[in-house]
Amino acid sequence: MNMDEMLAGARDAMTVKRVYGDPIEKDGITFIPAANVRGGGGGGGDTEGNGGGGFGVTARPVGAYIIRNGEVSWEPAVDATRLGIMGMLTAIVALLALRSIAKAVFRRR
Repeated sequence: MNMDEMLAGARDAMTVKRVYGDPIEKDGITFIPAANVRGGGGGGGDTEGNGGGGFGVTARPVGAYIIRNGEVSWEPAVDATRLGIMGMLTAIVALLALRSIAKAVFRRR
């Protein structure tokens, strides 16, 4: 695969369709899902014509636009796993900080 083919594939992967999904209509309400899409790539070669490259794309939902009675509103997506992990990390940091404070207080006595 040459660089032109790789760049064409990257352009195809990073279209607006990856960010905004097809509208869904139900009971007079239209939902337009949205995602955060990121990509990256690289390539290289030598003076003898040997080389290669690659490209990667990642996406995660961020919410949806809701159209109801001619009014548009934004409804963010809630990632329960991410919230749980952040809560656990916060608790761990708090416990470690409390332990350090307790050790310092008991050393002074």
